[in-house]
Amino acid sequence: MVVNRSSNVTTMTQAMPSQPRKLPSQQRSRERVERILAVAGDLIAERGSDAVKMSDIADGAGVSIGSLYQYFPDKGAVIRTLAERYNQIGRECVERIMVDVASLDGLAEALKVVVDEYYGMFQDYPATRDIWSATLADKALRDIDAEDTRAHAAFLEKVLRKVGVEGDGTELTSYALLVMYLLCATVRLAITLPDDEARRVLDGYKVMAARDLLAKFAA
Repeated sequence: MVVNRSSNVTTMTQAMPSQPRKLPSQQRSRERVERILAVAGDLIAERGSDAVKMSDIADGAGVSIGSLYQYFPDKGAVIRTLAERYNQIGRECVERIMVDVASLDGLAEALKVVVDEYYGMFQDYPATRDIWSATLADKALRDIDAEDTRAHAAFLEKVLRKVGVEGDGTELTSYALLVMYLLCATVRLAITLPDDEARRVLDGYKVMAARDLLAKFAA
């Protein structure tokens, strides 16, 4: 935010989130955008987001820098698009695992599976690690992570109600938000650790989350 007090005038501005330009409708242009995003993901996984320049992405994708800017005004827009795609994969994973849950015990087991699947996603898509870090480091992109956590929490709350959990809506919403926030944070911690330590951390969260769920809501 910038405050300009010259001439007794106060002007306030704030950073606006980087947004991709309207995605093309023509098949050839869509394929070009997909190639750009694929190259960007590979470069970020290899070098880290800070070390990747727009010119690197253009060169790798075989497009001119002008063509790249036609679709993405800056690197933040590329990162935003990739982050939203990976987040969508994560949400689909969570919903697939939880959609058929029919009991509180089943939900406790499903949460354990979600932990493993979410961890596996970070391993399958190495760029997600740096993209996640980039979204947290950039104020204009932090809303992506918050929106994703709230989407996970909303689905968990829906499943809790489906299996018969009753109670104050605000309290249940807060509980679901905390569970999913801690789940995501645990997985993101685990990917920074050696494999054996990562597994202990993940297993510890699974035991803790299941125990707390059953203690809080089991009749």
